[in-house]
Amino acid sequence: MTNAVFITVVLLRFAIPLFIPRFPLPAVFAALVLDAADQTIFQLFTDSPLKGYQSYDKALDIYYLAIAYVATMRNWRDPVAFEVARFLYLYRLVGVTLFELTHYRWLLLVFPNTFEYFFIAYEAVRTRWNPRRLTATAIVGMAAFIWVFIKLPQEWWIHIAKLDFTEFMAARPQLWYVLFGLVAAALGTLYWQRARIPQADWSFTVDVDRHREAPDGPAAGPTRFWSAVLVEKSVFLALVSVIFAQILPSLGVGNLGLAVGVVLLVVLNAAISRALQRRGRSWASTVGQFTAMLVINLALVLADVVLGPQRLSEVPVTDTLFLVVLLSLLIALFDRYRDTRPSVGRPHVWALVRAERAQRLTGVQP
Repeated sequence: MTNAVFITVVLLRFAIPLFIPRFPLPAVFAALVLDAADQTIFQLFTDSPLKGYQSYDKALDIYYLAIAYVATMRNWRDPVAFEVARFLYLYRLVGVTLFELTHYRWLLLVFPNTFEYFFIAYEAVRTRWNPRRLTATAIVGMAAFIWVFIKLPQEWWIHIAKLDFTEFMAARPQLWYVLFGLVAAALGTLYWQRARIPQADWSFTVDVDRHREAPDGPAAGPTRFWSAVLVEKSVFLALVSVIFAQILPSLGVGNLGLAVGVVLLVVLNAAISRALQRRGRSWASTVGQFTAMLVINLALVLADVVLGPQRLSEVPVTDTLFLVVLLSLLIALFDRYRDTRPSVGRPHVWALVRAERAQRLTGVQP
């Protein structure tokens, strides 16, 4: 019973995020609900002591946020929003990696998970409005507000004060009246200011493909092999692998060795993919690209085992296969969605914010 419940919950936590690229809001909310409920489910239906739950939970959070991050490559055409999202996600990824290696909980306060709520807020706008209507100032302001007034208090509450919301409210039932009052005040303010809400661009939808814009310019397509994109992908996947290695201790490899191995795997994947593209080979679907990456990566890992010093009987097959599948999925999604980004330079976000501020002050187009 314990194993069945655990496997079911873990499979759901891996399957649900796969819907994020097409249906961001419902998929992210489903992932959030399961994230919040899984510990309660384990306590109710199993007798597991939940040893290592913190690392397991953080690793799966990173997984579904990784899917959300690559989904921004597919869906977010505003270069400012994409740059802000990329910074927020990679910043959090570095923080979680440091936490997993040191177990200093204050790191999660210094590196808050602002990306998650920023992603939700941006996709909430898209349900009825074209998010390209947001100015650079509005986008940066949204991220700053979430960081300071939502995520910092939440990270402090969870990781520094170590408070449980249910237990805290049970000991102070009068606070429910305060909470309901704040919600009522927020709803009342929203109703009072309803006339200032911009007219919707389309009817409510959570399917981004109904209004997903084409790139502003030509897709980036193949670039020079050694590029910033390859560095970004290598760092991204190396950090994700190190985080997952903390819940897969039987891998029997050090963090540095794993990171170097993943970088080599990413570079080899990129080289093989480029060689196939030059021969006119491409994949018609994401599933086909994932399958191809998986076959290539399994072959590379098998070659490393056969030619390397480690004997086949010493290889943790299940954990190794799991990590290879995870990496193959993220590589396939990254490559497929990153190639849809327009081949234009990165925006100077702060310069745009300053220009918009100057325009508001002077009324002159910068």
